[in-house]
Amino acid sequence: MVLEKLSGALNGALRKLLRMPTVDAKAIKELVKDLQRALLQADVKVDLVFELSKNIERRALSKELPPGITRREHVIKTVYDELVTILGEKTEVIRIKPGQTSIIMLIGIQGSGKTTSCGKLAYFYKKKGFKTALVCGDTYRPAAFNQLSQLAASINVPIFGDTSEKDAIKVVKKGVEQFTNEKHEVIIVDTAGRHKDETSLIEEMKGIERSIHPQEIILVIDGTLGQQAYTQAEAFNDATDIGAILVTKLDGSARGGGALSAVAATGAPIKFIGIGEKIEDLERFNSPRFVGRLLGMGDLSSLIEKLRDAEVTPSKKEAKVFLSGKFTLLEFREQIKKMKKMGPLSKIFSFLPGVSNIPDEMKSMSEEKIKRWEHILDSMRSEELINPKLLKRSRVVRVARGSGTDIKDVRELLQQYNMLRKLMKGMRGRRRMKGLPMMPGGLPDMPMDL
Repeated sequence: MVLEKLSGALNGALRKLLRMPTVDAKAIKELVKDLQRALLQADVKVDLVFELSKNIERRALSKELPPGITRREHVIKTVYDELVTILGEKTEVIRIKPGQTSIIMLIGIQGSGKTTSCGKLAYFYKKKGFKTALVCGDTYRPAAFNQLSQLAASINVPIFGDTSEKDAIKVVKKGVEQFTNEKHEVIIVDTAGRHKDETSLIEEMKGIERSIHPQEIILVIDGTLGQQAYTQAEAFNDATDIGAILVTKLDGSARGGGALSAVAATGAPIKFIGIGEKIEDLERFNSPRFVGRLLGMGDLSSLIEKLRDAEVTPSKKEAKVFLSGKFTLLEFREQIKKMKKMGPLSKIFSFLPGVSNIPDEMKSMSEEKIKRWEHILDSMRSEELINPKLLKRSRVVRVARGSGTDIKDVRELLQQYNMLRKLMKGMRGRRRMKGLPMMPGGLPDMPMDL
């Protein structure tokens, strides 16, 4: 999960509060100390941490409780609200209009993950259905074009670059003109890594901006910088019209909380965050949702969006079969394969309320179990997948050998399958008694800004 250490520490502080017999001034002061420790370790600025602490104490102790809310619930909501505030309350998105060309230009210092982020953004918009292209404007780093070309090939997106031309402005202008004429809707421009004090490169950046008039300039910032990200964001903001910030490397950074809060303090909106090394490990930043995940409250809206992006959303027919409990092993296998597109279970767990606290060893055990199940299901014959009752001892032995697993693994899979079917049938019965609709018609249609 993103910022796993910070999330674990914040979760621990709140769980400690929930175990206390009464939530009084002493309990709140203890909670605040735990929160301070967690945030300072994540490199959040000291003055910001103490401001947050004062606000939590003041609101938790002196504010009148809303009707029907306990003091304990009020304190947790206060912690949530204050964390959302320091990470930027306003959620902003890059608005792309279908059928029109939008140019997105990425800037930042070398080593921030800018070129990789170009590939991730191209994949992100392509998955949304936009005709996307990449332009390499880094004429200084020899490997830049090769790196971006490999990323472009992996997601089947066209790329423009010219390794013989040293004038970055000419290269970018030519590439943007070509893709505009070809009616591409999203053109993503990579530029050379530059330091805030490198005058010539800053001037070149301004020249590229003037020549292509991008709809959005995204500053890419390394999440491992911690609170030093403030200086970088401020300097680039002074040099050009930054419309968005993309913070990278948040998956393995202990200082990511410091980077996010520092950038938010500049007033430049964080619109994307990099949450892993894979091409799909990029997500739009939404402060309330992000804090919800940090505190173990889950983020079901992002989970639904991820399901859609991975094309995991079941059809009405599939949903009806599953909810009736009449699905076969064949349909069970298809759902497992679809779920794998969403990434590792640890990432999925982070979206679910109360589930993100599962120990790492249990998460890895679950991952291994799903891999075994997939091997077992792939070793079954078609008639066995359609009619699991055929799986008597001799067939179970054959499947175990074919999948490189034990007989007990095959039996465990069958047992879990039967339990899931019974659970679905039981839920169907309860819905009937409550007069609820039998089939919800798939996942709700959530409005999404692109």
